[in-house]
Amino acid sequence: MRFEDTAADVWLPVAADEIEGLPAPGASGLNYRFWDGGPEFPADPARCAFYVVPYMKGSEIAVRPLAAMTSLRAVQTLSAGIDHVTPGIGSLRPGVALCNAKGVHEASTAELTLALILASLRGIPGFVRGQDAEEWRAGFYPALADRSVLIVGYGSIGSAIEDRLAPFECARVTRVARSARTTERGPVHALTELPALLPEADVVVLSTPLTPATRHLADAGFLARMKDGALLVNVARGPVVDTAALLKEVESGRITAALDVTDPEPLPAGHPLWHAPGVLISPHVGGSTSAFMPRAKRLIAGQLRRFAAGEELANVLLTTG
Repeated sequence: MRFEDTAADVWLPVAADEIEGLPAPGASGLNYRFWDGGPEFPADPARCAFYVVPYMKGSEIAVRPLAAMTSLRAVQTLSAGIDHVTPGIGSLRPGVALCNAKGVHEASTAELTLALILASLRGIPGFVRGQDAEEWRAGFYPALADRSVLIVGYGSIGSAIEDRLAPFECARVTRVARSARTTERGPVHALTELPALLPEADVVVLSTPLTPATRHLADAGFLARMKDGALLVNVARGPVVDTAALLKEVESGRITAALDVTDPEPLPAGHPLWHAPGVLISPHVGGSTSAFMPRAKRLIAGQLRRFAAGEELANVLLTTG
């Protein structure tokens, strides 16, 4: 898709003067409007041609202006997933490109994945509780070394996770994606092979997008196939895991879990996941680090330079028809 007539508004969740490398306003035919999800729109949504979705503000805010954006040509999320904007896609005119933030979150999400794995295996939550209680909780704990890791969802984030696993002397890393392929590191198995692969993994990492095919992917059958003592790590989306099924497994003590995302989210007070045995929870902070904003700004600037020049946009996941 090419974008040629760009004399229109661009909605940004970051002030334009804070983003280096943007096409010059006016000369490029682009007018920059700041909107970070507030109650008032910055201008008439009908004039918006390029919409950068406010980050981590929820689906209701993300889709609120879409129906009125009758001149829209591109939607750019600042997240790897696009599930928070898909409810509004049906209101868009044909030809609108929907782009994700590939390249923005890989480093931060992969870092947190390793932190969750290591903290869970080495008993860090128990050490913190012991420090609070002034208790010296010595003992032997599981190591990541010699463990088998299964990455379910081998896109750019899954690959970045494997990059960071490399120094830890894992017994093996097995890769699963929607369809089979070959990489420099080795084969990527198709999702259909997952039932046979789960029983061999000590650590199962979920890094898939949320789609109809992956909703409740980790259901009762999936979890039952995991080996006794295995660790489930979810850095994908909360609904990729069936929460009720997970609670049954962790409450039995058969497996453990480390969750950066939950269903529901945010996790309400009183929910049984908060105090379930063997569960470590972080509050959906996989991409929310100091590494986010510099990469997000570079992505926005690069996309708008392409847009103003009438070039193909990067990271196009779908185009409305």
